[in-house]
Amino acid sequence: MLDTIEGIHHITSMAKEAARTDSFATKVLGLRRVKKTVNFDAPDVYHLYYANGIGQPGTVLTYFPFPNIVHGTRGAGEVGTTVFSVPEGSLDFWEKHLGANTVSGLRRASRFDEERLYFDGADGDGFALVEVAQDARQPWAGAGVPAEHAIRGFHSASLTLNDSAGTGALLELMGFKNVAEDGNVRRMVRTGGNGADVIDLETDRKVAAARQGAGSVHHIAFAVADSTAQLEVREALVAEGFGVTPVIDRDYFLSIYFRAPGGVLFEIATNDPGFARDEDMEHLGEALKLPRQHAHLRPHLESHLPPIGG
Repeated sequence: MLDTIEGIHHITSMAKEAARTDSFATKVLGLRRVKKTVNFDAPDVYHLYYANGIGQPGTVLTYFPFPNIVHGTRGAGEVGTTVFSVPEGSLDFWEKHLGANTVSGLRRASRFDEERLYFDGADGDGFALVEVAQDARQPWAGAGVPAEHAIRGFHSASLTLNDSAGTGALLELMGFKNVAEDGNVRRMVRTGGNGADVIDLETDRKVAAARQGAGSVHHIAFAVADSTAQLEVREALVAEGFGVTPVIDRDYFLSIYFRAPGGVLFEIATNDPGFARDEDMEHLGEALKLPRQHAHLRPHLESHLPPIGG
């Protein structure tokens, strides 16, 4: 069993409209845009990052907004619900705040004796909020959501699977432990992790496979401290027979990717160098930052990428 994986690093979804996505993440969720860049493989499309004030791993929600994308269909083999941590006593505030912003899908439910507030994202993304006592991660206070209620980061992610056995075994290798079951949901926790250290495996043998599109999670990334830890994880995964990519430099972290047995795309990302590598912490997410290989496209991209909030 590996002891280098700290929890979730980031979760990346697909969207349709960049401006609407940016507005939802910043004005509704109250997150800070910490990076405005482009998709490495499709540079005519943004890659937008939202997080707490310092872009801390375990708080980072990212989007690829493809203007012509179809709407995704929920199903097996994907992250079905992304769950955020908020302070105790905050769900009433969030229910009013989300309702005032005409957010759809609002409902309360309980899982593992935790009351949750479920809601839909701008493209029908599956989100929920859970109250967590003494979450030490510092919220972003610059988006109009009071600090005493603001999102602290991820609490967990819920994976929808036809069969959870293989993914469960993988997560055990990655340092997660089975801690509880609630109906068809198995909870796995990385003890001593980064606060975003809970994965729920929701087994539904009858649901059809998901079809990715707007509102779908593209991949979930798990955090390691640095490249040394990442290579240790890669070697362990390859030894277990997983087809893992070479290390890819994503400017703000190093990445490796592989497909989990249940179909979900996993990434292992380093905590360093972080989002302040190419702009001051005070001005994160303000300027369009381009990967080196796409720098020559700046005049075209600045004139063709749709405008988003300041």
